[in-house]
Amino acid sequence: MVFKKMLSAFGVGGPSVDTVLTNPNTRPGLTLDGQVNLVGGDAEAAIEQVVIGLVTRVEVEGHDAEYAGTMEFHRMVVSGPLQLAPKQQLSIPFQLPIPWETPITDVYGQRLHGMTMGLRTELAIARAVDKGDLDHVAVHPLPVHERILEAFQRLGFRFKSADLERGHIRGVQQTLPFYQEIEFFASPQYASTINEVELTFVTSQYGVEVILECDKRGGFLSAGHDAFGRYQVSHADVDRVDWAQVVDGWLRETTSRYGSLRSQYGHGYGPGHGRGHGRGGMGVGGVVAGAALGVAGGMIAGEMIEDAFEGDFGDFGGDE
Repeated sequence: MVFKKMLSAFGVGGPSVDTVLTNPNTRPGLTLDGQVNLVGGDAEAAIEQVVIGLVTRVEVEGHDAEYAGTMEFHRMVVSGPLQLAPKQQLSIPFQLPIPWETPITDVYGQRLHGMTMGLRTELAIARAVDKGDLDHVAVHPLPVHERILEAFQRLGFRFKSADLERGHIRGVQQTLPFYQEIEFFASPQYASTINEVELTFVTSQYGVEVILECDKRGGFLSAGHDAFGRYQVSHADVDRVDWAQVVDGWLRETTSRYGSLRSQYGHGYGPGHGRGHGRGGMGVGGVVAGAALGVAGGMIAGEMIEDAFEGDFGDFGGDE
């Protein structure tokens, strides 16, 4: 999908930008290829730089407020200063590396309900910046992600929703200032002990750290609570194990080790996201990460990306 737009910041007769992706589909660790096409306006223009960046919608929960905003989390300069003559046409090719931790937006060709991702193109001229072009991007799972998601389905879990939470998970090495939560309703065989499960992938070039948060049901004399589990998976193991058996083992271990896991995760994570004792809401980690990213880590409340792909997508989309 391509959106052509005259750069409003430069007025009528200014240059225009049109970014075309070779393929809008990608995966963590791969690249997004395309070209930025510039067309000169009525007069010569001194372009300071052309920048592309990945933007997504992130949920933020603090002590007194909750909101969603647009975050640019990865950016690349595709051109430095250049002169654009009147009506001149110029194409700038690019290859944007996709961070390993980039969240998944599409599974089996269907958009995950609650997820959105776009590539934004910015053109800077005479100290004015126009966010001139936005193209939707689809990030598909790596094989190990697919096997684990398939295992949840084989075990009877039903997809609920997915979102991004700003912050860090304690003890987990993250490079992005947010993490993805993929939520499932418990299957009948687990319904006596679990209400819902939240699944988080923190991916690197070597493998995936899998974080489970199980919402446990209360008993006759006990209240419900959350149980957490962390598991390491190598990319090389993708075809070596029975993933339904592995995930079943993770769930049983996580729900049975509540005491030791709670002491491991503790309560010192900041506000979290409601039930998230093991998550790091807008705590120190999230703030530091945002500051380190500078412009790329900024949140813009209210500037929402329209998720044109949300709808009824069967097991991995739509509302339950």
